[in-house]
Formats: sequence, structure tokens, C-alpha cells
Amino acid sequence: MTQKPNPLSSIQISGPIPAHLARSVIEETLRNAILDGRLPCGTAMRQQELASLFGVSRMPVREALRQLEAQSLLHVVTHKGAVVAPLIEDHSAETYALRILLESEALRLSIPLLTPDDIAQAGAFIDALERESDYTEIGRLNRLFHMALYGKAGNQRLLKLVEHGLNEEERFLRFNLEAMGLGKTSQEDHRELLDLVAKKKIEESILTLRNHLTRGMEVITGYLRSLEQSDDKTSL
Repeated sequence: MTQKPNPLSSIQISGPIPAHLARSVIEETLRNAILDGRLPCGTAMRQQELASLFGVSRMPVREALRQLEAQSLLHVVTHKGAVVAPLIEDHSAETYALRILLESEALRLSIPLLTPDDIAQAGAFIDALERESDYTEIGRLNRLFHMALYGKAGNQRLLKLVEHGLNEEERFLRFNLEAMGLGKTSQEDHRELLDLVAKKKIEESILTLRNHLTRGMEVITGYLRSLEQSDDKTSL
């Protein structure tokens, strides 16, 4: 029987890692590998194996895994330890409902403090999205656009929760955007939202954001439902 390759073999480490940077290097390396799919859903993150891979003790590995768990990129499973978290599943409607609440509040707090430079940066992300055809990059740019609008909220705990939701969506879009037939459809929403934000129209901006996220929820839940129906038919 052919043994499946270990997903961790896709991670290349160049040279020793300075002790004071170990946790952040491990966290960023694993985060990137999860987001780009080199570490698929369900991959076990064993501390000793990772410590050997990175040439460090288990302590920075443990700290990095805790950070990734806090970002909803890892789940702790009984008798298995930390594993790469699944993509958006049947709880996507609840996830989006929570995102709407969190992101609306972040936008409300951030708008009064946004500068012309912040607005220009958000606009640049929209321009990049218009030109981009790589689905992996589209997910990243979408996250960066939204965080550019929320970044001045000031409540760091709120911003972390918001970014975790965007991270989850980014992972999902990387692997499903092409199959969903999407890519360019959200830019009108983004431009309308940015125009209202630039004019400091807080309530109108929040309503536009909520409508944008609601449409996203409807598209994703509809897509997941179609996959379930397809699976049901093939199992008959």
C-alpha cells in the first residue's frame, strides 16, 4: 500500500530560526500553508513533529498553535490534538449573522477616524480586485479591503474577531470561488460602500455593508446546499 505523503513535507525551512522570532515565524509559516491549501483540513499538527521541522523546542510551537487556534485556523480534537480546521460548513448562516454584527460595529467605530490615506488604500484594494484573476489573491484582497475600513475601530478584541471571520471566508473563497462562478460580482458593492464611508455617512455605510454580507451569505449557503444535494444524488 502506498503511503500518503505528509503534508508537512511541503513546508521548507531555510536555516535556523532565531529563538526570539520562533513563535512568530512558526505561526506565519503554518498560517500561510493553511490558507494556500498545503495543509488541508483535518491535518494533525503534532507538537514534536513541528518542533523537529522548525528546529526549535516545543514551547514556541505550542504558542504558535494557540495563536492559530484563536484565529479559527485550528481546532482541538479529542485524542488527536490540534488539526487544521474545516472550511465554512453548515453553520455558515450563523457565521455570517455574527460577522454582520461584528463588522457593522467595527465599521461604526472606524469611520470617524479614517483618513484620506485609509480611503485611498481601500480604493487601491478594489482596483487590484478588478484586475485580479487569481482566486487565491482575490480572497486575500477582499480581506484586506474590509480590514482597511475597519482598522481604526480601536477595539482590538473586536478587530481580532472580525479578522478571524474574514480569515475563514478567505480560506473558503480560495478553494471554492471558481466553482461558484464568482470573482468580479462584488466590486459594485465595495465601491458603493467605500463612497459612503469616504463621505462619513455612517448609518448608510452600515446598511450597505449589511446588505453586502447578506448577499454573500446567501450565495455561499446556496452553493453549500447545492453540494449537499449533489452528494445525496450520488449516494442513491
